[in-house]
Amino acid sequence: MDVVDGAKRCSRCKTRKPRADFAANRSMKDGLQAYCRACQAEQHRVRQEAKGRTVRARVVAPSGHKRCPQCEEIKPYSEWEPNKTSSDGWASYCRVCRAQRNRASYFKRKYGITEAERDGMIAAQGGNCLLCRTAPAEHVDHDHQTGKVRGVLCFSCNAALGQFKDRPDVIRRAAAYVEGNLWKPTLVAQGVYRQPS
Repeated sequence: MDVVDGAKRCSRCKTRKPRADFAANRSMKDGLQAYCRACQAEQHRVRQEAKGRTVRARVVAPSGHKRCPQCEEIKPYSEWEPNKTSSDGWASYCRVCRAQRNRASYFKRKYGITEAERDGMIAAQGGNCLLCRTAPAEHVDHDHQTGKVRGVLCFSCNAALGQFKDRPDVIRRAAAYVEGNLWKPTLVAQGVYRQPS
């Protein structure tokens, strides 16, 4: 057994290091890996590079901080979402990057477009809603039957189309109603109604 006075000798670099420098391994007599963490990481890097893969260099973050792989910034835990399933108890990406990734994933999953394509549509519309032409375009409108994106509308216009269930006949009646043509039939005789023209 190589463990003496709380230190163990690494089988690879042949130096004595504290027990904390070795990962756990239940199958070993002393319960620790044969290689220290640094040698294990180096061996992993060499194996991955032999397969043509690259291994990201480990960045040490101070206590209470974590590095975001997307923005590559080291941020305090207050800028992370808790995640009970991860090894350190925090999400993989900081709140800002996570929100951006979720938004991009949502557009691709729901509408089949990227954020850049949506921004291009907004620019082509002059930045305003296609229907009212006054409010800023913020909500992607799509045909609920085919899933095809029609344009980018303001919240009110997009909600109105949804309330009308995308039915053109109802939308035409609503337009006529707003213009003053009542769609209420007039009683002419018992059981006989005249429809407005």
